[in-house]
Amino acid sequence: MNNRKDFLSREWQAFWLALGFLSRIPMLVRIDYSPQLMNQSSLYFPLVGLLLGALYAGLYLVIALFWSPLVSVGLVVAFHLWLTGAFHEDGLADCTDALGGGLTVKDKLRIMKDSRIGTYGTVALVMALGLKASLLLEVPSTALALLLAPCVARLTPLLLMRYLSYVSDPDKSKSKPVAESFSADRLLVATAFTVIVALAASWWSGLILLWATVAVSGTALFWGQLLKRQLGGYTGDALGASVVIAELVLLLGLATQ
Repeated sequence: MNNRKDFLSREWQAFWLALGFLSRIPMLVRIDYSPQLMNQSSLYFPLVGLLLGALYAGLYLVIALFWSPLVSVGLVVAFHLWLTGAFHEDGLADCTDALGGGLTVKDKLRIMKDSRIGTYGTVALVMALGLKASLLLEVPSTALALLLAPCVARLTPLLLMRYLSYVSDPDKSKSKPVAESFSADRLLVATAFTVIVALAASWWSGLILLWATVAVSGTALFWGQLLKRQLGGYTGDALGASVVIAELVLLLGLATQ
């Protein structure tokens, strides 16, 4: 009985740790922090994405009562950037600067850790946000896309964590406890949860599950291969970038319906 209680307590803490890691939402429970618990929290990334998506979709439906779809999408994207601290977008900008400006692996990792943003990162960030807003206006249901995309996209870094090696300075990286030794069992649970969410959303269109699969597996495969070739593995910034890329792929697919 105590073992089950301890297990449930750890998982409850892991969920709140994931929520606090991926957003500005305060953790309302006491966390017995450890690198292992940080690692276990990765399981809940898709669930946190779904909760964030529910906030985005709800906010959009309210705002759309007063303003145009363009203004509503812009305000929701701005809210997303504030709520998450532009966490994943920062990773995209850092990765783009590093992969575009570094000649050696050492140079790329150094650039990636630089807090300043360069031309490559600025262009990538502007294009990604502009494309995201444009696609949200093109999809058949903006609210559904806002709900679904954050959940589906946050499965992508779990695949990278499982199948690629971690490459960064372990003494300086905040992501190492999250990334290290992510188990196949927890990946399976996170994948099953994401598939169930996509299936539930398929009442709108039977192609949603297909595009969700393409977005996650396609991004993990091609982005993962690029990272392996350029860096020999992944970094925390690369995981964040994978979320942005997977969201855009999913929205591109949904916009074709």
